[in-house]
Amino acid sequence: MSGVLFCLSRARLLPVRLRPGPRRLHTLLSTLRGEDNIKPLDGVRVLDLSRVLAGPFATMILGDLGAEIIKVERPGPGDDTRAWGPPFVGHESAYFLSVNRNKKSIAVNLKEPRGAKIITELAQICDVLVENFLPGKLEEMGLGYGNLSAEVPGLIYCSISGYGQTGPQSHKPGYDSIACAVSGMMHITGPEDGEPVRPGVAMTDLATGLYAHGAIMAALLQRQKTGRGVHIDCNLLSSQVACLTHIAANYLNAKKEARRWGTAHESIVPYQGFKTKDGYIIIAAANNHQFVKVCNVLKLSHLVSDPKFRSNTLRVQHRTELLQLLSERFLEEPTCEWLRKFEGTGVPCGPINSIQEVFTDTQVVHNSLILEMEHPTSGHIAVPGPAVRFSNFQFDRPAPPPVIGQHTVHILRETLGYGDDVINQLLASGTIAQHELQ
Repeated sequence: MSGVLFCLSRARLLPVRLRPGPRRLHTLLSTLRGEDNIKPLDGVRVLDLSRVLAGPFATMILGDLGAEIIKVERPGPGDDTRAWGPPFVGHESAYFLSVNRNKKSIAVNLKEPRGAKIITELAQICDVLVENFLPGKLEEMGLGYGNLSAEVPGLIYCSISGYGQTGPQSHKPGYDSIACAVSGMMHITGPEDGEPVRPGVAMTDLATGLYAHGAIMAALLQRQKTGRGVHIDCNLLSSQVACLTHIAANYLNAKKEARRWGTAHESIVPYQGFKTKDGYIIIAAANNHQFVKVCNVLKLSHLVSDPKFRSNTLRVQHRTELLQLLSERFLEEPTCEWLRKFEGTGVPCGPINSIQEVFTDTQVVHNSLILEMEHPTSGHIAVPGPAVRFSNFQFDRPAPPPVIGQHTVHILRETLGYGDDVINQLLASGTIAQHELQ
């Protein structure tokens, strides 16, 4: 029997096949059984040059999966989102805390040649580099993909931008709200016959972060086959257009322009939110059987035999009349009473929760979606936990988001082997910065 180990060779993990002795065999079998809580990306090192949301969200997921994340920040202000408040928890913004756990922070001035040299040296011992600079900016500093891949052919280099690395708009900076508008997402979001609405969270940034995370995972697998890295071009516009799915297909195949429907569904009725006596409930009757159940619960059984509502196609045609009748009935009782009455009927339904209600929801609590940590300066903090669970390891004891430059000296000394004299010179010149925790 042969096992597979990985040795770190410059910027890539190379599979080393060997015949293990009894102890090594036990370790390999324990790993396969999940006994040692081995994470999928243990041994992978990521150099994170990204700021704000899409890039940090992607690297946070990689960190949750076991990768070592070295977050590079500007000396002084650091990541832009550190100042995005209120609210602040101590001196850190809640925004920054939400997407930067399990990372080490090194504060380096990339515009200073000695700072760029540090980044090059880190890239040489990393598997992945993630950046979201304007296309061409890192090339000017000697840190572009072409520069680094020549020295580190196994490096997976992920560029996140607004519009892509090439093309007529590639020079523009990327902002979630702008890409949300340009991509058509804002055009289809908002109340029926109302104005376009930006989603409540930066879904274009988050979708891009998820695409980047998936692309990096695929590139790591590909490198095991080829031994070579790749440049990944990930951008907000492409991510959001790809997420238009059936809305895009409706136009591309039938030239059907989309419109805003609020909480409703264009092709299914009733499939939307309704105001109750004290809040809101959302109902999804996707077939005739479920529509009958809705009418029975509402004590409007006569609607089932009404020829205008006998099929979904007819219900869509007579949407306004039907929704008026349903809406008046829903207003008569509170949300909790409607939920009780729909329980066990097979009709998909749920409350439209406030954020406070979300984090007291029993399923949210059961799914461990509240992740608590002790931050070095902010004290006890809580953030949304990982969305995916694995059977063979736990997301336990996460490292809290770092303060700016918390790990600068440690990384230079322990990871790059810099001596104290050199480190002190870099500190004195402002090329790097170190945060001294009290």
